[in-house]
Amino acid sequence: MDMQQFVGGNEGFLRRYEYEDSWVVAADLGAFGDEVDVDIVGTTAIVVAEMGDRVTETEFELPGEDASVSTNNGILTITVQK
Repeated sequence: MDMQQFVGGNEGFLRRYEYEDSWVVAADLGAFGDEVDVDIVGTTAIVVAEMGDRVTETEFELPGEDASVSTNNGILTITVQK
């Protein structure tokens, strides 16, 4: 397993794990919790989170196109099959 970790300007964490058959991208959504919309367009993930009058939008590239998305306990997980 290979892991990369990134920290955004607002101290949000994004980690990418590589396995034999897939990549897993995990992001800590913090206070937004499970209140997010995620769109996958090609190899780009677009994450829009809204809390009250505050809206945050983030885009990042995925290592492939065959992606599934889930959220649990404030963690966004995107699994991309190789």
